[in-house]
Amino acid sequence: MNILVCVKQVPGSSNVEVDPATGVLKRNGIQSKINPYDLYAIESALTLAEKYGGRVESITMGPPQAKAVIEETVCMGVSKGTVLSDRKFAGADVLATAYTLSQGIKKCGEYDLIICGKQTTDGDTAQVGAEIAEYLQIANVSNVLSIDGLQDGKLFVTTALDDKNVKLSISLPCLISMDSDINTPRLPSYRVKKELKDESVDFLTFDDFDDKDPAHYGLTGSATQVERIFPPQKNDQKHTISGDAEQQTDELYQLLRAKKLV
Repeated sequence: MNILVCVKQVPGSSNVEVDPATGVLKRNGIQSKINPYDLYAIESALTLAEKYGGRVESITMGPPQAKAVIEETVCMGVSKGTVLSDRKFAGADVLATAYTLSQGIKKCGEYDLIICGKQTTDGDTAQVGAEIAEYLQIANVSNVLSIDGLQDGKLFVTTALDDKNVKLSISLPCLISMDSDINTPRLPSYRVKKELKDESVDFLTFDDFDDKDPAHYGLTGSATQVERIFPPQKNDQKHTISGDAEQQTDELYQLLRAKKLV
């Protein structure tokens, strides 16, 4: 069984600036880490491979320094990984990101199962996994709480809906997105880290893809773009109303009326 885990390098701090011209995060000089939701996806993939046999690989999209998160997955037990890195990919929204990842996945080979984290902490859209599945034309299940079994080419999972948990079976190949706090991700191996070799990480660029239309990638390939970035306005004005209930009610009414809210 070949399993691919999609991971992302995200800022390690919430104190991140946004480029007012492009609306994208300024990542230079910011300490980064692997997206927390992806750790649950990695642990799920490794546990599945250990139980049923198979190989686990990882993939990410980002600048060259995103190699660090692929190396971390290798230290956790993943066989190898791939970084999709090219200036043409920069500034992608969820749609362009999913398309780029789908193109990279096609170049990496065929997989029985693709696992994503539920969402990323720098975007929180929870859309990329499902969109990758659409581009690859495979089945998809989101908000997976547990992988319950594998039999006859079908994966059995428990997924969370708004008001209930549901048990489902999904035919391979497929993509699932894991929820948080469903397992305890293993720690990276220090010994493996010391023995890491360059062969553990491959790089793919725009020139490696079958689709070489730049209009499908990055900012130009994005269906949505940020028009304006601004800090939230602070309003520290307050008005204290005193008196008995009737007086307070009348004063509050007059205030609302003066502001033309009633």
